[in-house]
Amino acid sequence: MNKITVVKLQEMKHHKEKITMLTCYNYWMAKILNEVEIEVLLVGDSLGMVVLGYENTLPVKVEDILYHTKAVKRGNLSALLVADMPFMSYQVGEKEALLNCSRMLKEGGAEAVKIEGGAGVAKTVKCLVEANIPVMGHIGITPQAVHKMGGYKVQGRVKEEAERLIADAQVLEEAGIFSLVLEGIPEKLSREITKKISVPTIGIGAGKYCDGQVLVSEDLLGLTGKVTPKFVKQYVRLDKEIKKAVDRFKKEVKENKFPSSRYSY
Repeated sequence: MNKITVVKLQEMKHHKEKITMLTCYNYWMAKILNEVEIEVLLVGDSLGMVVLGYENTLPVKVEDILYHTKAVKRGNLSALLVADMPFMSYQVGEKEALLNCSRMLKEGGAEAVKIEGGAGVAKTVKCLVEANIPVMGHIGITPQAVHKMGGYKVQGRVKEEAERLIADAQVLEEAGIFSLVLEGIPEKLSREITKKISVPTIGIGAGKYCDGQVLVSEDLLGLTGKVTPKFVKQYVRLDKEIKKAVDRFKKEVKENKFPSSRYSY
């Protein structure tokens, strides 16, 4: 696969070629995802929950994202690498946003950043884009606003919410985003937004009419247990396979079967 760029994603939307995006937090996963030609790797602030064990994404720091972005960069040759900006790394002012986002490109090797929010962050988006930092937007369920929303609730069910999300998408496009994540919104609404804006939409719990789809890799792989959001399809239950393998290791050690002569010098 040739190197994916923000321009390539625009071309894919134009040619109606679906875009695939997955979260990635380390070197070996980046290599695997490259081998199956996933177009976009997102170092998501979801690492707070699936890697660091936090209750939500809010405690994630800039240094956390930077650390994992560096690791992914070392394993990534072809996908577009996007760093997810954590809570309060871009909301406190344009100068702070520029400093934090530029670190993801300068130090982490990311090729773009993702920030949550609609019209309220449009000015910041424009500032970042003018500084040559590509920005992926994110509206609908925005996990960093979990307390404001009262939980992870589907957005845009009522007319006023739907109209606001359409307006947010258009304002963000005007500000210069190259792509837009639509999370937890009705399929009909995501279809309308996808038609109204020229940049690619990436859905997560937003139905099949988006230009692409994203999932948290640990959810897809069945590493986060049985309880998952409705939009998550577990393609395998690796947690079960890992338990089986570890259980076999434990038994063989206890029974003095491992290491055998085959695994000894």
